[in-house]
Amino acid sequence: MYFCSHILDRLHKVIAHFNLETKLRVVGGWVRDKLLGKECYDIDIALDNMLGREFCEKINEYLVSTGEETQGFDVIQSSPDKSKHLETTRMSLFHVWIDFVHLRSEDCNLQFGSPEEDAYRRDLTINTLFYNIHTCLVEDFTKRGLDDLKFGKIVTPLPPKVTFLDDPLRVLRAIRFSTRFGFEMLEELKVAALDNDVKSAILGKVSRERIAFEIDLMVNGNQPTKALTYIYDLGLFSIVFTPPTNHKPLILEEHEKSCVENMDLAWRQFHEVGCSFTYKQRRLYLYASLFLPIRNIVYIDNKDKKVSVVNYILKNPLKLKASDANDVMRLDDGVEKFLCLIPFVLSNEDMNKNDLKIDLIEVPVKLKSRILLGLVLREMKDLWRVALMLSSIVGGEVEKRKEVFMEYRKSNRLVDGNDIMRHLELEKGGPVVKKWLRNLR
Repeated sequence: MYFCSHILDRLHKVIAHFNLETKLRVVGGWVRDKLLGKECYDIDIALDNMLGREFCEKINEYLVSTGEETQGFDVIQSSPDKSKHLETTRMSLFHVWIDFVHLRSEDCNLQFGSPEEDAYRRDLTINTLFYNIHTCLVEDFTKRGLDDLKFGKIVTPLPPKVTFLDDPLRVLRAIRFSTRFGFEMLEELKVAALDNDVKSAILGKVSRERIAFEIDLMVNGNQPTKALTYIYDLGLFSIVFTPPTNHKPLILEEHEKSCVENMDLAWRQFHEVGCSFTYKQRRLYLYASLFLPIRNIVYIDNKDKKVSVVNYILKNPLKLKASDANDVMRLDDGVEKFLCLIPFVLSNEDMNKNDLKIDLIEVPVKLKSRILLGLVLREMKDLWRVALMLSSIVGGEVEKRKEVFMEYRKSNRLVDGNDIMRHLELEKGGPVVKKWLRNLR
């Protein structure tokens, strides 16, 4: 197994320079992914007799002795009450970020544990494999990590409930790795995840930031709908996407099921249509599709105003940036407008311009709905294709709506001056054409 020779050489030189007895092992995701033949830039190195920050200080002392520039490092303190048991120190070596941690002990009163103790304190057997940089060998202290990786099994080193209660976030990590690699989650893990003690621990012991990070990895992963289906099936939807207490109407289990089914439909259509969304557009598309069924549910905030529950979930439990949350809400608004317009586009019937509250220069009746549609596209800016595709999965006549999407998704420039003159039946340009071009820019 190959490990960056520059980094490996530097670590060996630090140990030799100070005559340290410290044994270094790469652990977790890097070892797992290398054995699976995948790239991995998440490198964790475990130390058996010193803290990560102590070793990073030694690295800098060595750099001073060789006349090289020292490296800054960040220390992330442990927080046992939030189920983060290890102090982690992050440093960049040769432009690669590395997390240095000490081995965990089975006895919480002891600072350092053995590699075997550490392995059994980890989340899943596929993440317990060590790569010893001194022997250049893979070490499997649970005696099943290699087999579970080979045969695609999601298993905990200890009984699942014990492992989950040690750090309840591991329930979500089990879901994420199962769907990411297409591995089988054993039934005993599902039973433990359904346990009320475990659910209470997720709510009470895990920070919202850690939960949000896992969910975002799932949504951005290769099987987002499978991951969200697990969350629903294991009764975790309201725990992960906790709504405010005073929302109306109440979000029931049937709403949760509709959310997951809607995301699944959106995901399948995404692949059927063959969209060329950017990374950001794909992410917003999936978040918006998940919450479309509850987009009209509101709650009363502390200023006695009605606020969208979806907006609350995005900004609070999911910790999305305000700009991302606002974009999802903008997509919801675009979906409503497209839903209003598409039937008229399909039928060429007249419509009331006030339905969308958009000022409209007088135009021939037969063109009104299409021009209004153009205005909505302009209003949505770079998200108009996303909103249009989302609208095609809401309600009935999905195939007809999909046809409209396929027609308009190919559009880059909506109209030019000649198009406007022709459609408005004008003989020459002027202020009217200029205003339309500005509106459709």
